[in-house]
Amino acid sequence: MYRTIQTPTIWREMDRLQRDMNRLITRYYPSRTQTAPDYPAINIWANRETHFVSAEIPGVRAEDIDLNVEGNTLTISGERYKDEIPENANFHRQERGFGKFSRSITLPSAVEADKVEATFKNGLLNITLPKLEAEKPKKIEIRS
Repeated sequence: MYRTIQTPTIWREMDRLQRDMNRLITRYYPSRTQTAPDYPAINIWANRETHFVSAEIPGVRAEDIDLNVEGNTLTISGERYKDEIPENANFHRQERGFGKFSRSITLPSAVEADKVEATFKNGLLNITLPKLEAEKPKKIEIRS
């Protein structure tokens, strides 16, 4: 016959107290347990010759965005300005952030910085980053 080991009552009570405290903190101070998502949200994909980056940057003008490429690191930075509301008006809810932003992305390989192209339309930034010739995959012929 097997015996189960019971945790002493005091430790079970301490575990319960910890769970209750965590629940209270999460309920009344949710910002302490939540982290802000990276901004801007991006998608990255590649083929044999090129990396592609797509970034969502709504509410920002193209002239307020800066792109910088160094080696295999792409940095997207800029500024989103605060919405202007009429005098004597108050926000009921404000979920969209404002201010300066910057996000650096390490790409799988180095790119030709002088051939990078970017377009910005409807809040979507599309960047084409050609790979360096030395970084492109090479097919090796096997001789027999």
